[in-house]
Amino acid sequence: MQTRKLGDGLEVSALGLGCMGLSFGYGAPTDNKTGVKLIRAAVDKGVTFFDTAEVYGPWANELMIGEALEPVRDRVVIATKFGFDITGAGERTGGLNSRPERIRQVAEESLKRLRTDHIDLFYQHRVDPSVPMEDVAGAVRDLIAEGKVRHFGLSEAGVEAIRRAHAVQPVAALQSEYSLFWREPETDILPLLEELGIGFVPFSPLGKGYLTGAITPDTTFADDDFRATVPRFDAQNLNANFALVEQLKLIAADKGATPAQIALAWLLERKPWIAPIPGTTKLHRLEENLGGAEIELTAADLQAIEDRLGDIPLTGERYTPAAQAMINR
Repeated sequence: MQTRKLGDGLEVSALGLGCMGLSFGYGAPTDNKTGVKLIRAAVDKGVTFFDTAEVYGPWANELMIGEALEPVRDRVVIATKFGFDITGAGERTGGLNSRPERIRQVAEESLKRLRTDHIDLFYQHRVDPSVPMEDVAGAVRDLIAEGKVRHFGLSEAGVEAIRRAHAVQPVAALQSEYSLFWREPETDILPLLEELGIGFVPFSPLGKGYLTGAITPDTTFADDDFRATVPRFDAQNLNANFALVEQLKLIAADKGATPAQIALAWLLERKPWIAPIPGTTKLHRLEENLGGAEIELTAADLQAIEDRLGDIPLTGERYTPAAQAMINR
């Protein structure tokens, strides 16, 4: 697989693997043996970029990543995150916490779970309005100086937060949602990242599964699937937004590809410093997603996608109000 450079030289596979869904968010967690097998299969297929966070589980995802990647640690890039309070019983309190002492605590504990001596990319999971961004960036800068962290990242941060952080410690990558199903970053974020030389790591590049074509207006979600609470996935919005999926299927058929592959190829064509991290729990979906890196979209293809999809109105917020309040600060 081709590689891409984020920020000041962090080299990753063009497509990474978002590992959250193996332990959190999309129904019952995958058992550890199956998860480890999938992650190692991704390595065998050329993936070098793996994304996790202490809060996924909590802890279970980092433990799985650590077990899976320990034998190939020198060949992979591991990204994890700090920024939430978690109780000793392994329960997320819901509260943000990016105080410097908490950042250091998370780093030390994540290193143990990940079975490594350094974190390649350490993201602030959400901007904490109670802690100056300069203090956050300074804490990560100290960890970088000690060799425990290699690169600093932000997740779902807004323009001002990115600039303030970057002025203290260069930001290698911003992770935020971006796909044909959510194009808001094009307005302010992508131009800023290009200006500052920061890489972009789109999560949910397949619209939380919607762009695969597997979700229809009749789809319902179990109580332990977080999409059950997301407005964009309620019945009314699923039905209203399905026109985009129908057009994407037609475009994919014309290219002899799947909708997911076209959605990922489109992202890769946006900028050379974009590295999406689609997630899956299934080997055949992993193989399908990685095929997106092999799809070549011509200028005519890209224009056709814009002409057929660009003006389709999409409805429904992508988060609950409480979760929405934590982004783009």
